[in-house]
Amino acid sequence: MNVDTISDFLAEQRDNTIDELQGHVLEFETLWERKLWHELTNKLIEFFNHPGSAPQRLQFYKVFVLKFADRINQLKLVDLALKAATQCLDNNERLAFMQSVATRVDKENSQDAHVFALIAVARVKLDLENLPGARKDLDKAESILDKFDSVETIVHSSFYHAQADYYQAKQDFGAYYKNALLYLACIDVKNLPYEERRHRAHDLAIAALVSVSIYNFGELLLHPILDALKEREEDKWLRDLVFAFNKGDLVQYDLLANQIQAHPLLAVHSNKLREKIYLAALTEAVFRRPPHDRAMSFDTIASETKVKPHEIEHLIMKALSLGLLRGTIDQVDEVAHINWVQPKVLDMTQIENMRSRLKEWDSSVEQLGNWIEKVGQDVWAA
Repeated sequence: MNVDTISDFLAEQRDNTIDELQGHVLEFETLWERKLWHELTNKLIEFFNHPGSAPQRLQFYKVFVLKFADRINQLKLVDLALKAATQCLDNNERLAFMQSVATRVDKENSQDAHVFALIAVARVKLDLENLPGARKDLDKAESILDKFDSVETIVHSSFYHAQADYYQAKQDFGAYYKNALLYLACIDVKNLPYEERRHRAHDLAIAALVSVSIYNFGELLLHPILDALKEREEDKWLRDLVFAFNKGDLVQYDLLANQIQAHPLLAVHSNKLREKIYLAALTEAVFRRPPHDRAMSFDTIASETKVKPHEIEHLIMKALSLGLLRGTIDQVDEVAHINWVQPKVLDMTQIENMRSRLKEWDSSVEQLGNWIEKVGQDVWAA
């Protein structure tokens, strides 16, 4: 396509463009004629980002952008392609389009763009419920990413986003939780629309609760994404439930029993949730005790965790096997000797308990010092 034809195309597109964007199209021709590729790319991204450009994006990409595609930043080329792909008729057309983009940028000096496009291909396959195909593309993208010393944040964020969606589709809650948090670490959460923050917070909370590998909720409790569950009355119970699990609050758990049973995924995992809250109650009971007073009888544990006496030993063994506690069990005397408990994020009540223990420790040290000074007067004098 020669310059005159490009001019004709831009003139035609300008006539079909909303008034607010006609100035952009005029500027495209000037930048094209002057071969200012960097400025032209940025102006195109600005144009594509505007909602009013949606009907023209695909045509602009195929007819105009591809004429100088090799002269511009390949990562920005893929970004333009992604925005254009939103106008494909269906996912099958979108898949073919993004596969062609991934092939185009598969060059030695543009592997970051190739990864970016591969991730987009994987996302379309997820939409088509082709999980094996998506996994293959994500694995390929990950193998290339591992070779980079550094890469643009947008590539990492899109990778973790796609990974999270894949594991959510597979109902691998632990892997979803990990990748969703990594995705959030790559972006500014404040820039996410409220509904997206709300859904992400909901999904993270559910994943943390039902996962068989997550027993420490600290990373989620400290993340601002969880605040999205405070804004609507119907969401607050889920946030309260996560905090209840963090401190082993059996009373709060029972108060939320109706909401748990009303939630399909939580209801399916209700037995696992019950075991998990018992484990949380056990670790909290140990945590509240000073280190020198962590030999706990089975009766004491039963009283504090509400677990049936004949299930206590199994509960302690489960906590030991998961690394939540360290210690030994005296089966004859029915006593658990605990010497370590997994650290956790503390709420204000737990912090106050810790403060009281520190004050007790300080008082004990002072008393010991006074005793030593009293009985050792002659030694000190000497």
